[in-house]
Amino acid sequence: MSPECPTKQPLLKKSSSSALSKTPYSLKSLYTVRTEQSSDLVARPFLKWPGGKRWLASVITHYISKRLTGRYFEPFLGGGAVFFALRAQKATLSDINFDLINTYRQVRDNPDAVLERLRRKRITANNYYQVRAGAPIAPLERAVRFLYLNRTAFGGMYRLNADGQFNVPYGGGERTPAPLWRNKLIRTASQLLSGANLVVADFEEMMDQAGSGDVIYCDPTYTVAHENNGFIRYNELNFSWSDQKRLASAARRAIKRGSTVIISNACHDEIRELYWPYKPTKRVRHSLISPEPHFRRQVHEYLFILEEKT
Repeated sequence: MSPECPTKQPLLKKSSSSALSKTPYSLKSLYTVRTEQSSDLVARPFLKWPGGKRWLASVITHYISKRLTGRYFEPFLGGGAVFFALRAQKATLSDINFDLINTYRQVRDNPDAVLERLRRKRITANNYYQVRAGAPIAPLERAVRFLYLNRTAFGGMYRLNADGQFNVPYGGGERTPAPLWRNKLIRTASQLLSGANLVVADFEEMMDQAGSGDVIYCDPTYTVAHENNGFIRYNELNFSWSDQKRLASAARRAIKRGSTVIISNACHDEIRELYWPYKPTKRVRHSLISPEPHFRRQVHEYLFILEEKT
């Protein structure tokens, strides 16, 4: 193993249906937003999301801003921390999770209706399990359910069982949707998403659309032994080793067309070899999975910047 990565365990090349979601890393940092509507907006993700990049968004957006002259692509949207920090005027945001993208669309197009319905819902264990057991069909109601569960589930986790059903228990305590209206997260996000193209799609399909001057930021799910066998983040399947290879191939095709591709990924020799000769930097954060600080460990990630050599 490379001395850069503090593990000797192999990268797992098969997905595991029993994998659990990582608890999202939470920071108090805010991003000042300048739009035509207001110069005082504050941009923060409205979703709590496993593996989110709030902790690294300012670093990633620095790299993107220096290179972006066209459209911004984010094919693993998740909580969208990098998009909200970047505030790209032209963005294509996508994910394979239909309910996730539907929620973004409803926040963009119907923020008042989303908030009005969310405010009606009681925050109790009984009501939580009723909502969790429900399966609304209407896009607006599906988005409200998604947001309610996201903000009231234990630890902000996103986990699906083998049947693709959300199965995280009730959180209680301070876990409520109130910050969505109290901190104007939904209304601010609605404005920032107004010019975004929101698509349900596989990452490869979207990356193949990028061209000269475009920047793609990828934050895929990864499965490695030292990350507790990975976690379910976008759908009921983990991001497999074959998906990792597809991602690397799509990235190489994109840079040949003049795009820049920035990728967060597992700190592991086999990942680094996929992108040779590009050399990553290592990023370190403390896991917040355990509520006890002395049980928290360091999590290491690679950050790749792929672009044609000049």
